[in-house]
Amino acid sequence: MSENKLGMLRAATISPRLRLADPQWNSREIASCVKAAAEKKAGLILLPELCISGYSCGDLFFQEQLYRSQLDALAFIMKETAHIESGIVLGAYLRLDGRLYNCALFLQGGAVIGAVPKRFLPNSKEFYEARWFAPGGRFDEPARTIDFMGSAIPFGNIIFSDAESGIAFGIELCEDLWAPVTPGALMAVSGATLIFNPSASNEGVGKPDYRRRLVLQSSASSICGYVYCSSGVGESTADLVFGGHGMIAENGILLAESPLFSRESVITFGDIDYERLLFERAQAHPMSDCASLLSGAASYTRVPVKPLRTLAAGDALMRSYHKTPFVPSDTGAVNERCDEIFSIQSAGLAERLERTGARKAVVGVSGGLDSTLALLACANALKLLGRPRLDLIAVTMPGFGTTRPTLTHALSLMRLLGADAREIPIGDAVTLHFRDIGHDPSVHDRTYENAQARERTQILMDIANRENGLVVGTGDLSEAALGWCTYNGDHMSMYGVNASIPKTLIRFVIQWVMDWKLSGAAEDIAFSSDNAALRETLAGILETPISPELLPPGKDGEIMQKTEEAIGPYVLHDFYLYYTLRFGMRPDKLSHIAAATFSGDYPKEETDKWLHVFYTRFFSQQFKRDCVPNGPKVGTVSLSPRGDWRMPSDASGRCWTER
Repeated sequence: MSENKLGMLRAATISPRLRLADPQWNSREIASCVKAAAEKKAGLILLPELCISGYSCGDLFFQEQLYRSQLDALAFIMKETAHIESGIVLGAYLRLDGRLYNCALFLQGGAVIGAVPKRFLPNSKEFYEARWFAPGGRFDEPARTIDFMGSAIPFGNIIFSDAESGIAFGIELCEDLWAPVTPGALMAVSGATLIFNPSASNEGVGKPDYRRRLVLQSSASSICGYVYCSSGVGESTADLVFGGHGMIAENGILLAESPLFSRESVITFGDIDYERLLFERAQAHPMSDCASLLSGAASYTRVPVKPLRTLAAGDALMRSYHKTPFVPSDTGAVNERCDEIFSIQSAGLAERLERTGARKAVVGVSGGLDSTLALLACANALKLLGRPRLDLIAVTMPGFGTTRPTLTHALSLMRLLGADAREIPIGDAVTLHFRDIGHDPSVHDRTYENAQARERTQILMDIANRENGLVVGTGDLSEAALGWCTYNGDHMSMYGVNASIPKTLIRFVIQWVMDWKLSGAAEDIAFSSDNAALRETLAGILETPISPELLPPGKDGEIMQKTEEAIGPYVLHDFYLYYTLRFGMRPDKLSHIAAATFSGDYPKEETDKWLHVFYTRFFSQQFKRDCVPNGPKVGTVSLSPRGDWRMPSDASGRCWTER
């Protein structure tokens, strides 16, 4: 694939203004709208079912005049759109062997490339399609060649295929989506990554939501892009009203949706990431298992098409990306999502404590974000076990870089949560260690920093031995990805409650504890001895710069060692981590998307700089991840060597960093 290509295709739905049984008028409107969509760089354009004639023509479908007029109108559309790069899917009816078929045609370069008949004809209540049309035939029959408008074209079970981009797409029509086993699902397991549905679905109370759920579920279960377009209000003034519903979905996510009941033509765009779909499918064994299971149940003819227009690095995307993809974007789901995360952490730790017979949970508390969330999860785990808070040994260990605010926060947290709070300064022990190994304490190098981290871990481990306890780790997913931890220091514990929670999400969960556990209608009165004071302490922690505090403070006691100044903003690294691991996004593509997403925050030179740092650190630090302790998985991205991520420590990152 060209480095300039993004692995994305812009789909468009068009619900055009329509005059029933007036193909000439409709063809002019269709051609105009198609050209407008093509100007916006749409690669594939979908129009409604029977859009040239109208869906509600009734017995007029039998009239020779309407049929011929439709063919003339189709010829006009083909001529008017012959010069555009976009492919077009639209609805028309064909007469074959003396029968009429409700079809979808694929047009490209001014020619009909193939025709797909509707399989399932609605014929109850307000629908009478079987009165006019014949069903499309068996699924196990390959496409046949028919003579249509002077050309030989395939008709029947078709998957259209663009060899250059790797895009394969199929078409099902309206009611096909409502079937227990849909043609779209069969096409998906046969290799189609995109499904198009030209439809004429009337409106009714609750029906738009039902359609939306069908489209989203179909795109999710088939791991595909799903493009749906229905007829608009011009379709009928009789017993039915049509709303012109257009939707573009990708693997369960609604990318774009049209307004309903517009009295003008409506064009809706959505950028489908077909590379993401291929990445997901490569890991989804049920897709290949289904293909094997259904072998012989459906037979699809692969019809090659000219290279489709896809999006390049110079194209402005119509798709937005959440800056913090690990954080819930739906504010309505915030409470539920954070409650799940906190519950998974607490439940996992509670079970580990019970299974190991540990009498105590031991956690180091720095006054920073990670140890704060770990301490809160420990307190909740003990509550689940019905054990007193004094079974939580919270240890703060001030060192050479500890500042007064963070120490104050740590002591306040431990006191308010009712833990067995202990303060053990490490300065003398580390100084003695420096003397033993011959290190000059005035040299603030890696040895100076890591000796403090390892001393703290030794203290926690020895306390756990003495108290029959279990050391709870505080390191998070972002630190694991970047290797921002001291090997056999904060890198090690007996259970890591934050192991699959990235830094941006840790901030969010702490804020959720403040808003939902410590205040509001659902406040847990017994969560601490003073919820208002604890909330104030947590607010202070959220405002404190992220730092390991291993280097001495400034002359005024301020933090001098700020993590994000050294390795880059966590909001960027979490963004890179999510799209690299979750969707396998290529470096050039990720660079383009990050630059667009953070354009108001960072210049492209900076996002690219930190992307290079991310790849470099991610590959070089796998050896630290290979031996990490257990920790609960809370989301779709995890770096556990026993779970989601298996990577050799000696893998080269060259093809990611040299672009």
